[in-house]
Amino acid sequence: MLLNIYEEANRCLLCKDAPCTKACKTGDPARAIRAIRFDNHKPALRWVKECSDRDLELAEQACIHPGGPIRIREVLHSISPDDVDVSQSPDLRIKFCGIPCENPFFLASSAVCTNYEMVARAFDAGWAGVFYKTICLQEIREVSPRFDAKHSNGVHGDFYGFRNMEQLSENPVEMDFDILHRLKQDYPAKVVVASIMGQTEEEWVRLAKMAEDAGCDAVELNFSCPQMKHKGMGSDVGQSPELVKAYTACVKNSVKIPVIPKMTPNITHIAEPAAACVEAGADAISAINTIKSVTMTAEAEVAGQRTVSGYSGRAVRPIALRHVLELAQALPHTELSGIGGIETWRDALEFIQLGCNNVQVCTAVMQYGYRIIDDLIIGLGRYMAKRGISQLQQLVGEQLPKFLKPDNLDRETIVYPMIDRNLCIGCGRCYVSCMDGGHQAIDFDLETRSPRIIGTKCVGCHLCRIVCPTGAIGTSKRVNIRRQ
Repeated sequence: MLLNIYEEANRCLLCKDAPCTKACKTGDPARAIRAIRFDNHKPALRWVKECSDRDLELAEQACIHPGGPIRIREVLHSISPDDVDVSQSPDLRIKFCGIPCENPFFLASSAVCTNYEMVARAFDAGWAGVFYKTICLQEIREVSPRFDAKHSNGVHGDFYGFRNMEQLSENPVEMDFDILHRLKQDYPAKVVVASIMGQTEEEWVRLAKMAEDAGCDAVELNFSCPQMKHKGMGSDVGQSPELVKAYTACVKNSVKIPVIPKMTPNITHIAEPAAACVEAGADAISAINTIKSVTMTAEAEVAGQRTVSGYSGRAVRPIALRHVLELAQALPHTELSGIGGIETWRDALEFIQLGCNNVQVCTAVMQYGYRIIDDLIIGLGRYMAKRGISQLQQLVGEQLPKFLKPDNLDRETIVYPMIDRNLCIGCGRCYVSCMDGGHQAIDFDLETRSPRIIGTKCVGCHLCRIVCPTGAIGTSKRVNIRRQ
């Protein structure tokens, strides 16, 4: 059976103190498999370069996966040596609001950064900065349970969407600012941003001044939390250009550190309140916060009751990218911090290429831990080396010129799908989808179990390519349909 190394790596449980590595005395197969899981299959070999087949066999035998051991040997033997020279690592440093950052990867304001010990471990792991969990002056009492998730076909552990009802920091205000002060003292090269939320102008100003006095590098204004129980706070504020402009202005007038409003996606035109913030003097914009959502899992009920709350995870990334794109197009001279469904370095790159100078990560850390920073740094650095790019700033916004309005897209040419017979297994999925959801442009021979694309009917929609489970359908050259 043809092995898909990414599918097999995705089966890995990503164990703590992994039994497979403990059984292997000459390398770290768990780290290698994790590298593949996070889109770094070529660099994965560096952790097993001294391993013999016997070493990998012992690692495989020690795997505790309930569905059978990960095929470690087969996965790693399927990888060819890295063809990218990373001996001279590209520079991942970048400036955000004039603040030097050692890399673009930050913790997002959330449950992943609620105390000193957590943030310190993240900094030690390699994260460049933190947008600390939002601080407010109201008493915060959380519900139980407060999280829910969407899994594929009942698979446990690996969820694609995450819903949370958590609000803001439960710590006393003075405790949080003391934590931020100590973090900045102990980690002067890291970037410490206080996320705050007030209910009145006086509260916004008071919290911003406390952040500045604590030594924070910047302050983020949370205009976007979707589940606040207090009136006049959260995403309802973020939908009002007048309110966000007033609050941004009063904070800008009270502190000298950069001010970064955080936008809600629960709005039709995100650029309208963002533009109001920029008019009031905002130094940058963060986007997006979580999307208002409903899940129906009985286990996530709170004493038999339900509510609307925030949705995050890799399922929301395309929506987050759309909002970032709109902000970049509407506010071309405003720096952006991108948030929403980032798990791999390639996810982060998409935000950077749409104009973000840094990215914030939350749900992936909740799912996999701070350790994912290694693969974020390795992958982005390798990508830059492969393209011959020496400075990260060169990537910021480079894809923006490709985005046009729908009526400006090319409608005179077509790219036909093309079937690779060596990869096709004759399942017929392409035929079923094309017949029932496409343009009836595929024939399927039941005797030979072979699909055939009917060129006179095919419109180049590529539904067949997307549903093919083996990757057997690729693309041909783009041709001019007017000349056919």
